[in-house]
Amino acid sequence: MLCYLLAFIDRGNVGMASLQMNHDLGLTARVFGFGSSLFFVSYFFFEVPSNLALQRYGARIWIARIMITWGLLSAGMMFVQTPMQFYVLRFLLGVAEAGFYPGVIYYFSSWFPPCHRGRAVSRFYVASPLSSVVMGGISGWLLGLDGHADLQGWQWL
Repeated sequence: MLCYLLAFIDRGNVGMASLQMNHDLGLTARVFGFGSSLFFVSYFFFEVPSNLALQRYGARIWIARIMITWGLLSAGMMFVQTPMQFYVLRFLLGVAEAGFYPGVIYYFSSWFPPCHRGRAVSRFYVASPLSSVVMGGISGWLLGLDGHADLQGWQWL
């Protein structure tokens, strides 16, 4: 649930970051919109291959790989300086996160018996609406760190 919460916060944070990032980097609305959508395009195309890899390597190893590469790429967004870098990182972020949700659901299906699976999935899925509550407060606070340690607020975010 915590990982899914972070995934939804990360997806929404790019929109929050745009308030400062677009101005600082000179990104137009078209550039930002296209770059933001690349995450979902790559997520879509790499979801099935990611879950085939999950079956091959096992859920613990593959979900850990997803979380580590996704975390590193997400943190790497703070170094974006050009539209092309934004495009590449958003695309790679979608590739890295692809298969997370269906992989966890698959993992649940092999871990929990059917009588408990619905409860497990619902507790996992509650992270989606919870992320909206958590994201607003954290994002506003991080954007307020503008200038600390020579980083802009969007870079903190």
